[in-house]
Amino acid sequence: MPASLTREEAAERAALLDVTRYDIDVDLTGLEDGPTWRSVSTVAFECRAPGASTFVDVVATIERAVLNGRALDPSSAAEGRLPLDGLEEHNVLVVETSQSETDRGQGVLRTVDPTDGLVYVWTTFEPDEARRLWACFDQPDLKAVHRFTALAPSAWTVTSNSAPESIEYEGDARRWTFEPTPPLSTYVAVVNAGPFHQARREAGDHDLGLYCRQSLKAFLERDADELFGLTAAGLAWFGERFDLPFPQRRYDQVFVPDLGGAMENWGSVTHTDSVLFRSEPTYRQRSSRANLVLHEMAHMWFGDLVTMRWWDDLWLNEAFASWASVWAMAGATEFTDAWATELLDGKLAGYRQDMGPATHPIRGDVPDVLHAMANFDDITYDKGAAVLHQLSAYLGEDAFVAGLRAYFAEHAWGSTVLGDLMGAFSAASGRDLEAWTTEWLDRAGTDLLVLDGGVLRATAPDGGAPRPHRLRIAGYDADGAVLRPAGETEVEVVGPETPVEAPGGTVFQVNAGDLAFAAVRADEASLETLRARAGELPDALARTLALTTTWDRLVKGELTGDAVVETVRAVVAVDGPAVVEGQLALGLQAAELWTPIERVPAAVARLADAAAALVDRPEHRLPALRMLATAGTRPEHLAAVDEAAGDDVDLAWRVLARRAELGAYDEAAARALKERDPDPDSGASALAALGSQPDRAAKEVVWQALMIDRSIPAGPARRLVAQRFWRPLQGGLLAEFADRYLDVLASLGDAGMLGQLGLVRAMFPYAVLDDRFLARAEEAAQADGVNPTVRTTLLDGVATGRRMLAARNG
Repeated sequence: MPASLTREEAAERAALLDVTRYDIDVDLTGLEDGPTWRSVSTVAFECRAPGASTFVDVVATIERAVLNGRALDPSSAAEGRLPLDGLEEHNVLVVETSQSETDRGQGVLRTVDPTDGLVYVWTTFEPDEARRLWACFDQPDLKAVHRFTALAPSAWTVTSNSAPESIEYEGDARRWTFEPTPPLSTYVAVVNAGPFHQARREAGDHDLGLYCRQSLKAFLERDADELFGLTAAGLAWFGERFDLPFPQRRYDQVFVPDLGGAMENWGSVTHTDSVLFRSEPTYRQRSSRANLVLHEMAHMWFGDLVTMRWWDDLWLNEAFASWASVWAMAGATEFTDAWATELLDGKLAGYRQDMGPATHPIRGDVPDVLHAMANFDDITYDKGAAVLHQLSAYLGEDAFVAGLRAYFAEHAWGSTVLGDLMGAFSAASGRDLEAWTTEWLDRAGTDLLVLDGGVLRATAPDGGAPRPHRLRIAGYDADGAVLRPAGETEVEVVGPETPVEAPGGTVFQVNAGDLAFAAVRADEASLETLRARAGELPDALARTLALTTTWDRLVKGELTGDAVVETVRAVVAVDGPAVVEGQLALGLQAAELWTPIERVPAAVARLADAAAALVDRPEHRLPALRMLATAGTRPEHLAAVDEAAGDDVDLAWRVLARRAELGAYDEAAARALKERDPDPDSGASALAALGSQPDRAAKEVVWQALMIDRSIPAGPARRLVAQRFWRPLQGGLLAEFADRYLDVLASLGDAGMLGQLGLVRAMFPYAVLDDRFLARAEEAAQADGVNPTVRTTLLDGVATGRRMLAARNG
């Protein structure tokens, strides 16, 4: 196994070296018909102590290595490190390597499109995977200019961080030479290649590009106007707000197969191609994709332009991008209810993890890179984003943005620590943020804020002083047919008790506008009124906050799953497309996973009835039909989907899977549907339908594909198959697979970061767990030598699972 770079080793190497340039020549011609990637990495670097020794990172077969004209012994490399002795003041290192493990998603993935046999290759290097393809000093603070050349099959297009300077034929291949990049961390370099379909458009001062595999050309062309529009709007928004336009003319986005998410490579973002939706997308899908596009774009400033010095400040990258994407959506796109969507789809996940043993401070302790992977979670992304949203409210948005502008201007192309950012915010706002920083970033857990008459009482879960909060309390009159706004009060919480001037009305919503990251309660009468009459609140954010407060009461044992289902039924009847699909999904989770097993069918049926009532409303028709196809119970539910399906193969797959779950799998219909499905990944939909059956042989087939062969594409396809595999009324059949899930975890170390995260999270058996399984899962998480990513995910699953069992047994 390659060694994991420690924080101390990284600091020592950064103190010794100044890396100035990488010239990386890659040969991709061996990938068209085989697995081998070849590279020659030429590294120019300075040494501050001539005569000293260090090492370069390289996890590949070394075929030749030369330091300052002196040949090095490739066999001296061990654990992914090639020793470098006798350094001079000015050094040039040349290392020639080959890498044939290109099928695992560890830094690189070679995929073959099942529909046409065409080969595509993508790379993604966070946190330290560049070393798998070429020799480099693979740590974020040793930034350097990168210049790539790539020899590729003549039919292939190659993309990298910058624009191609020249493309020349060499026999049956073409050599792509790319412009030098600005100083970049090794983890945001990129080379992608294959016979891509390409679309380009000019927008302001930028040349925008979109790429996808040929089999998805029609879907990219369908969505190109929207994607180009989002990209142009985002670049304009961030450039103006940060007072620093994106400084490179070319900005590409490459949509690739079997990638579980996206990666913020400078100037050439790589996205999962699952966001080129194979059927008509819903508003929620389009909103989620906009969030993804803007999240990765925000990294151009926060992560790429200015980079954390070490992985303990990973949140500086991910939390910022998560906050900035929602901020830009609400301010620069049609998705103006983005903060309500974020509460439902993101912030709620942060709350969930923060109440369990897998929580951690936002600024984590990361002794080595391996532990950094464990922090790619809902605390880093979602809680971190919510805390930045709180900080923006605490300082005022103008001061917050002014601090960001100063930070980018001072640290462009450099590396920073947390104090650099907080110092910029302090200078812009005139507020001392030392205590705020410690309270919010170095403590785990969620404060509870309770409105008790004229006092807001705050408690922290660790027994210490509560954190500072800035929030609003809204009052409503409840006498009429609808809840009528009666006033609003802004409160800055300092200490356990804060006097509150009553906002008017008799019903109170704490944290109106959702500025604070906190569990909130008002008096019991207000809580019950808002739960039962949430649909009468005046806007999507207020209604969603009432629902998520109800959800928080469920997971803490104060309410039943039925109560959440009824609140969902109330809000979806009146809400808009930004939140209805997510609200229905939350209701289905409450019905299937948080309700006593004997009451699950009735709860699911009530939710399906609520969806059926939305089918005739154009803005809700598609998500309503999808919910009916997923949860339909009565004959009329499934008949409505059959009538609507027509050419919508997504709907057809969903209802086929639902019928299979109910014991009526139609193998002939599945074959016919697969033949007419234009999705190159339709095999995943077929497996989802097959695995929905209460049949052991079918489950075995799906298990083999998911957990052994790992042949299901990462991302939504894998999550869909996993969801249809673990059905809540099939507990007896699935118990053995829950045990096998724990047995197979040890083999996931070669699945790459995204592979590990995707498999362990998606396949946690929430639907069928019991006390025995949870005890065994906790034991597995605490075992010596367990991968930190696996440990965190297991502990999080165990904590959530115990809450679910309490609700099911309550």
